[in-house]
Amino acid sequence: MTQIAVIQQGAAWAVFRDGSPVQQGLRRSDAVALAEQLSFAAEQDGAVELLVQDYTGEVRTTYSGGD
Repeated sequence: MTQIAVIQQGAAWAVFRDGSPVQQGLRRSDAVALAEQLSFAAEQDGAVELLVQDYTGEVRTTYSGGD
C-alpha cells in the first residue's frame, strides 16, 4: 500500500509519499492537488492511503485502489 500525506509545516504545506518528502513549501490547495495526482498514479500499482491534515490539525484518511 502506498501512503501519501499532506501535512502542515509551519505556515507552509508538504506532501510525503511513504514517509519521504515529495515537495515542501506549498500552499495547501497546491499540496492537496499534488497529493491527489500522486494518489491517482499510485492506484495503478495497488491500494493507496491518502492522509490530508486540515487547518485545525485533524487528519482525514481516504483509501482507494487495490482489491
